[in-house]
Amino acid sequence: MDRNRLLKVLEEVKSGKTTPLEASRLFQDLQTEELGYASVDHHRALRLGVPEVIFGQGKTVEQIIGIFRSLQARQDTVLVTRVDEEKACRICSDIPELQYNALARTLLYSAVPIEIHGRGTILVVCAGSSDLPVAEEAKVTAQALGNSVDTLYDVGIAGIHRLLNQNKRLRSASVIIAVAGMEGALPSVIGGLVDKPVIAVPTSVGYGASFGGIAALLGMLNSCAPGVVVVNIDNGFGAAYAATIINRPFC
Repeated sequence: MDRNRLLKVLEEVKSGKTTPLEASRLFQDLQTEELGYASVDHHRALRLGVPEVIFGQGKTVEQIIGIFRSLQARQDTVLVTRVDEEKACRICSDIPELQYNALARTLLYSAVPIEIHGRGTILVVCAGSSDLPVAEEAKVTAQALGNSVDTLYDVGIAGIHRLLNQNKRLRSASVIIAVAGMEGALPSVIGGLVDKPVIAVPTSVGYGASFGGIAALLGMLNSCAPGVVVVNIDNGFGAAYAATIINRPFC
């Protein structure tokens, strides 16, 4: 149950299409549902404006399916992140309506077309092809959360002309998610070109001295470009969530 769905139910009660008793039954399970292995938060969409998302890594196929079924009964869109291909195949054989993005490692369910609520476009910019899994996770998440999303891939600073040639697209975005490994310089360059918030995502891509993304993380944290903020290593989901909050229309 999200805010739009709640308002729709209240309007139906007001117009007489739904009785107060029928509406009360829809609201009776809005808090937490105990599954034994998980406490599913059904109130999150009303509290935060974004429903609970399933983090698939470390969960069994049966646990993911159980949590999904619980969420599916109460919301139109369900997103599962960090699901490897083998696990995804087993889940999709049981729930064929799920869409699997192998690169992003995401499963997405949508009962109806996802409405766009964002004020503008979230642009996901990716330094190199090796960073694509994290960039795709950010893209799928931002789309699932109701944003218009554009992508700009393989524009790392090793060939900076590729980025500069896209200046118009950079400037037209409302929020930019910049995904990069190695030394992580891409967000700083973008931050010096645009007047929009830049969410930097360090990836674990790189040779030994990159220390699994720590070098990129520290480089981004030490950016001299104003307006650059940083999420954790490989956290495309977190970047898209933050971008969604920035991109929301003012109430």
